[in-house]
Amino acid sequence: MLSLDGVNSFYGRAHILHDVGFTVARGQVAVLLGRNGAGKSTVMKTLIGLLRPGSGQIVFDGAPIAGRAPFAIARAGLGYVPEERRIFTDLTVMENLQVGRQKPRDGLPPWTPERLFALFPNLAAMRNRAGGRMSGGEQQMLTIARTLMGNPRLILLDEPSEGLAPIIVEQMAHAIAAMRAEGVTVLLAEQNLHFAARVADAAVVIESGRIAWTGSLAALQADAELRSAHLHL
Repeated sequence: MLSLDGVNSFYGRAHILHDVGFTVARGQVAVLLGRNGAGKSTVMKTLIGLLRPGSGQIVFDGAPIAGRAPFAIARAGLGYVPEERRIFTDLTVMENLQVGRQKPRDGLPPWTPERLFALFPNLAAMRNRAGGRMSGGEQQMLTIARTLMGNPRLILLDEPSEGLAPIIVEQMAHAIAAMRAEGVTVLLAEQNLHFAARVADAAVVIESGRIAWTGSLAALQADAELRSAHLHL
């Protein structure tokens, strides 16, 4: 579904991503793990087109997307949930969802507000509430629901569990499992290995903008030396 090969990204003259390469299989839940500042969010922004790569190849669903505009990448079926939860605070939950609507994708059941309210029951009770009058966890749910209204084939989740109460993290894990069951491929960026282990089956470890390791979550969990070298503070 997604492959990166030799991707280099820069902020001005600062070289952030160094020859990054990995793949995400169709229907998989994969996690990009690394310490704070390792380059996880930069990978996400490069994939969605907010940061143009200096070099390298990115192929999504069989088509090259490196250097394309973010709106074109989103229309191709790549959804993005930023860490900052950028909802429209003056719009209601329903209005936020309608902003994200795109046409259905072949082979995937379309997401509708009612299906999303079943996935996120908290939102169902506040469908007419303005986004600015919601908690951080509720805003995170709304951001994911709005992205799903675009019927993505693959969804990028940047730090979906960060700063959330345990009960909201539990709902987030359930939502990711539901996305996968509906045929949506998921790539999440996380620091929380415990959360990642609950939802993902494949891992990519990044350190200082370089891919340090790729493999299964089970193999990563079984290798204490690897975790200590690349994930622990």
